[in-house]
Amino acid sequence: MAHPLGGGGIALELGEARLGPARGGARRAAEAGEIHVRDASPQARAAAVAGGTGSAPRHRLPQPDAEERVAPGALFVGTSGWDYAGGAWDALYPAALPRRERLVAYARSFASVELNYSFYRLPRPSSYTAWAARTPESFRFALKLSRFVTHVKRLRGTKQAFRHFVANALALGPRLGPILVQLPPSFQADPERLARFLEAASDVARTLSVPALRLAIEPRHASWLASREVLALLRRHDAALVTAQSSRYPCADPALRTASFAYLRFHGPARLFASRYGREALRPFARRIRAWLREGSDVFAYFNNDVEGYAVDDARTLASLATGAPRGRPGSGRRAAGAG
Repeated sequence: MAHPLGGGGIALELGEARLGPARGGARRAAEAGEIHVRDASPQARAAAVAGGTGSAPRHRLPQPDAEERVAPGALFVGTSGWDYAGGAWDALYPAALPRRERLVAYARSFASVELNYSFYRLPRPSSYTAWAARTPESFRFALKLSRFVTHVKRLRGTKQAFRHFVANALALGPRLGPILVQLPPSFQADPERLARFLEAASDVARTLSVPALRLAIEPRHASWLASREVLALLRRHDAALVTAQSSRYPCADPALRTASFAYLRFHGPARLFASRYGREALRPFARRIRAWLREGSDVFAYFNNDVEGYAVDDARTLASLATGAPRGRPGSGRRAAGAG
């Protein structure tokens, strides 16, 4: 059975994910028990199998009065991971809430999440099935591609590993969203290697009967942004150039579109992973998102400034600014809290 990636697709992020204990500590992720892995979190981060149903908040802009209209795109706003504590996270998850129920509460407020666990270990199909069963069908999981493909092999000779990753992820069914491929900042532009990877990804899609793989690249080495050949490759494969805002790495101009969808990441405007954006800083991004949605483009946006729950507040604010919906309160399940 074909499982379309049209609700998300594949997003490639060329950036650094520290393979050691940087950003503060170990991430605990549970599939069937606790599995300890390292993440680039500024504090201990966790991704746990949790359960729930309900309806994910979805945002679509009102269509203008016109005889001929373009169907508006869908907005997916979320955070990078869901199993945290401290700050706004404590408001999202009441103290009495069992840890395994956090994904349930998260999905009531947000319609997508960026999963980092898949970068360190290959989730089993049963894990994906469990996550899917605990979220509404409109929910989307953006998956970070295995570091074996990105940091060890650096996209060279990775077709089989990539196929294995995608094949397992198909257990998410319609909830499968973007697959985030993160490369280290020391990886300079290599159009030939990128071309081979994009072709291999297309072959994998055909082999697995996946009708569409949405690809995007987030460079953390400026040479990727300066390469016309790279941009031409992205356009040829309908691959989006990721806009990733941070205080450390080069950021692609949001106006530089190479695909029919958009993917944004927010790592913190000052201190990496540990600083807040706030309403005024997010207004320009919201205006851009509104334009993309009116053009019919789906938009995926994730906040990685997890410390003190800044990501929760900023994600809510961006969704509200981009759609004009009320902001809502953490855990309230109001549609303004997330996107879909």
